[in-house]
Amino acid sequence: MVTAPAFWYRPRLGPSAALLSPAAAAWGAIAGRRMRRPPVHRAGVPVLCVGNFTVGGEGKTPTALALAEIIRAEGLAPGFLTRGFGGREKGPVLVAPADPAERVGDEALLLARHGLTVLSHDRPPGARLLEGAGAEAIVMDDGFQNPALGKDLALVVADAATGIGNGRVVPAGPLRVPLRVQLRQTDALVIIGEGAARASLVRVAARAGLRVFRARLVPLDAARWQGERVLAFAGIGRPEKFFAALEAAGAKLAGRVAFPDHHVWTENEARTLLGHVAGGSIRLVTTEKDLARLAGAGGALAELRDRAEAFPVRLEFEEPGAVAAMVRAVLDRVRLGPRSASG
Repeated sequence: MVTAPAFWYRPRLGPSAALLSPAAAAWGAIAGRRMRRPPVHRAGVPVLCVGNFTVGGEGKTPTALALAEIIRAEGLAPGFLTRGFGGREKGPVLVAPADPAERVGDEALLLARHGLTVLSHDRPPGARLLEGAGAEAIVMDDGFQNPALGKDLALVVADAATGIGNGRVVPAGPLRVPLRVQLRQTDALVIIGEGAARASLVRVAARAGLRVFRARLVPLDAARWQGERVLAFAGIGRPEKFFAALEAAGAKLAGRVAFPDHHVWTENEARTLLGHVAGGSIRLVTTEKDLARLAGAGGALAELRDRAEAFPVRLEFEEPGAVAAMVRAVLDRVRLGPRSASG
């Protein structure tokens, strides 16, 4: 996946965005019609979807994991449903934590380490497989714009620093579908972190009548990085967020190496990274997703996997009780109401 162009996040309509606006209008019309289609399948268990308005990662997976914990607290067994970006497998298939990343992708591996996970490009068969495997509620990591599987709760995650960028649709901006179409399908907005776009996101949500939940990503063990010299590398949507989080935890960054989102490293890149820390006084650190992407690798990539350490984070809601109450209401409504699976 290529890095998002800088003009996507400039407030004014520049020449690049203007030039691409006709293509964006055509794409937006097609994507909007598709998103408005009725679902072809309604699962027999509650389906909670975590998505983004924009392309790229903005905290969907940590939010999905947080929702799963709420579901477990309600006495139900959650299952994760993912498309498995970056892997060759199309599914539907149950994902094992030991599966190679080249087969299932990094997100599926990370989810599988936290619970029952199914990878399926076509969501309805994936939902059926999850139900058959014992899932009593389904948490979809991504798939918000995909209408195939009916959703009982749609949470959209947004980064407080970047928001919706210039508000334009791909390729003129970062939006996957015109914002007005996406807002109609959204139940609540989760704003992660602090940043310049936070106030505008709150205004957008208010105009659409959406609930807003604020959250932040918190290191699981910040103390272990205090004063440590590290070389940080990441192939995620916004690697600068990862670098900033390390520094906030007290790490001293001897270097920062950014790659495109879902980057697949080469042997030469692995050797270069290892060479930077050959003396042994600097620790190699990356994100959990990036480390998962090295699963099953050999050669220098296996050495990089064994030498690198993950910087795990968890999502914390500012109002966890309010989020739990919303999820509980959805679970109760689906469990107690009439329900028939179709398709």
